[in-house]
Amino acid sequence: MTLRCVRGLPNLREKALFLPVRAALQVASERLGARIVHFSVQRNHLHLIVEAEDWLALGRAVKGLEGRLAKLLNRRAGRRGAVFLHRYDAKLLQAPAQVRAALLYVLANAKKHARQAGVRVPRSWVDPRSSGAWFDGWANGPPPLAEGWIRPRTWLLAKGWRRRGLIRVEEAPAERRRGRRLDRALL
Repeated sequence: MTLRCVRGLPNLREKALFLPVRAALQVASERLGARIVHFSVQRNHLHLIVEAEDWLALGRAVKGLEGRLAKLLNRRAGRRGAVFLHRYDAKLLQAPAQVRAALLYVLANAKKHARQAGVRVPRSWVDPRSSGAWFDGWANGPPPLAEGWIRPRTWLLAKGWRRRGLIRVEEAPAERRRGRRLDRALL
């Protein structure tokens, strides 16, 4: 799922804003009928992997999350009005390969953005503005933190995707340019 912000908001990755955004994601995950099991906070958008029983539960959870985040971001930016461009973009994941690709996309999205900006990050870098620190599916990454983030409950998110291979820390999402996919999955 992707939530895109309107222009004019401060950078969501700045520590002073990221910490309350992460706290809002965690509270929302525990109270709104769906579970945000992985996230990535980018400058002007968020990527989320969410477990929900059905589309109705997902819709309710996202509406509540957007409300929480809108209040937070507007208060921090000293503004009023809409915070998100549109409701949200969501994709139903149904197969281990899809889940693995989504996990890679969410957990390593900052690497893609850094590459697009011409910034090099170390091969072993795990985005501190994502749930990567709690992720237990790294093939060669740091051990997951024991406390602090929601663990997946569904078979597909907890175990099924592993059939397609654990994720290596140096992997990054492939880029698309002018309608063509670039095969740059490794940095």
